[in-house]
Amino acid sequence: MRFTFVGDSMTIGRVGDVTWRYRMWRHLSATLGAPFEIVGPRSALYDPEADAAVSHAYGAPDFPAEARTHLAGWGEGWLHMAPLIADAVTAHRTDVLLVSLGLIDLGFYTDSHQTALNAREFIATARTANPRVKMVLLPVIPNIRAESDAPFAAECDRFNELLAKAVADLDDPLSPILLASRPEGYAVQRDTYDGTHPGPTGEHRLAAAFADAMHQAWGIGGPYTARP
Repeated sequence: MRFTFVGDSMTIGRVGDVTWRYRMWRHLSATLGAPFEIVGPRSALYDPEADAAVSHAYGAPDFPAEARTHLAGWGEGWLHMAPLIADAVTAHRTDVLLVSLGLIDLGFYTDSHQTALNAREFIATARTANPRVKMVLLPVIPNIRAESDAPFAAECDRFNELLAKAVADLDDPLSPILLASRPEGYAVQRDTYDGTHPGPTGEHRLAAAFADAMHQAWGIGGPYTARP
């Protein structure tokens, strides 16, 4: 089974981060009970000094190079990933997409309606590359901006409603889609280092949301136990 992580800055991570991708790799290694691979066209972390994804200075030295691959980008959202996903799925023969996108779209690029349309395009395009691809989508987790910007908070809520509708509309037995639950107990003051990007506890909670969704719906892996 081949997994691809797709996401924005919360997924790619920056210099020194452990990343929730690492937490998920550890979880799958411990619970899947079958060979698996993490695949994708990129592997670097974002380096703020270079303002580019050029670093390989992960905070977890036991994270093997072959498991660091992903399709994530600092400042990239559904808008950017929809045109890329078919090539990535084809090139890396992805079986399962684990997707955390939307916050950057709503914050800088598109409103909730257009962001939901881009998510639908992503799903359709991924299926052109693999008609049996599975997908787990994480709702947008509002960041600290939502606490003081009521219109932005409303857009996050509206997008999550539209994303849930897209999943209901587009779910298919041949290519199932799961909408993961918002990570249990997630709090930006505790689980992020800057009000947006996950720290260690946030990384565990993000990984748990994906892991528990797959285990409960598809019997993939086991319950996430390495909780903060």
